[in-house]
Amino acid sequence: MNLVHKIEHWGDHYHSKATDVIRICLGVIILMKGITVIMSRDAVYSLLLDSGKFDFSSVLLAGIVHYIVFAHIVGGIFLIVGLLTRFAAVIQIPILLGAILFVNITKGFTFFNSELWLSIMVLLLLVVFWIIGAGPYSVDNTIHKKRI
Repeated sequence: MNLVHKIEHWGDHYHSKATDVIRICLGVIILMKGITVIMSRDAVYSLLLDSGKFDFSSVLLAGIVHYIVFAHIVGGIFLIVGLLTRFAAVIQIPILLGAILFVNITKGFTFFNSELWLSIMVLLLLVVFWIIGAGPYSVDNTIHKKRI
């Protein structure tokens, strides 16, 4: 059994029921952030139009925005119900790293930059759920019990 399997085994067997509530809240936060990006599509379009021309970078930025929306909505729903929890957490980690390093840090590393602190907390929670998995109140656990 390698290190990854040992960590997954530990996470599957030593999981508090209270962490399921945290997982569900994390999923709701991520889902709402995806919906917020959809609702603010005018800001995204203005960001694309401000580039001045339609080149590769604007196409790349549009693709990234679509990935962020899809990953946040699907990943948020998966985290809420506890389906493929580790996978849902892993696909969020690059988005949160990008948000911290490229978007939120430009506003300064101050106490009043709440988006930066929220992104850091969400990133840490995603790493935690990547390690410990879904928990007892999840679809993953129900599927695992039916296999045994």
